[in-house]
Amino acid sequence: MGPHNGRSRPEGGIVTIALTLQAYLDRKGVEYDLVEHRPTRSSMATARACHIAARCLAKGVVLRRRDGYLLVILPAPHHVRLRKLKAALGEEVTLVTEHELDQLIPDCAHGAVPPIGECYGLDVVIDDHVCAQPEVYFEGGDHTTLVHMSQAQFGRLMREPLRVNFSARNRGPTPTGS
Repeated sequence: MGPHNGRSRPEGGIVTIALTLQAYLDRKGVEYDLVEHRPTRSSMATARACHIAARCLAKGVVLRRRDGYLLVILPAPHHVRLRKLKAALGEEVTLVTEHELDQLIPDCAHGAVPPIGECYGLDVVIDDHVCAQPEVYFEGGDHTTLVHMSQAQFGRLMREPLRVNFSARNRGPTPTGS
């Protein structure tokens, strides 16, 4: 693993990530790899397509709060328990609209929000389950590229996130040892 800005695809194109994310990763000097995959419609499908443990795939969900917005980070096979998150924060939180998401994170596809709040000016709450993984994968802003790094490198991207156990595992089968 090493810092890089993209790599060649077998058919000659370049594997890229959202420009805002790429600039942030470069500024922080973290080591990471890019993993290309076929287009997918869910984080669980992405884990299957990449043959990775779903628990190692972190996803970002943007929420509205009283004084702005918040990015919560949780493992792919989990969902946000809003009631538990509201209790931990001491305030109401709701999902943002697609229009709000387009304004906050304009260089990413819907459903491919990188779980790196600082590069988009968002406060972060991270689920304890994400912190327990030795390595982390996450969407690079589209539905065809993952960013992969160690937990230590991922931690360098967080500016004092609030750590809370706010997610619950989805019911049903999960891919590759999740």
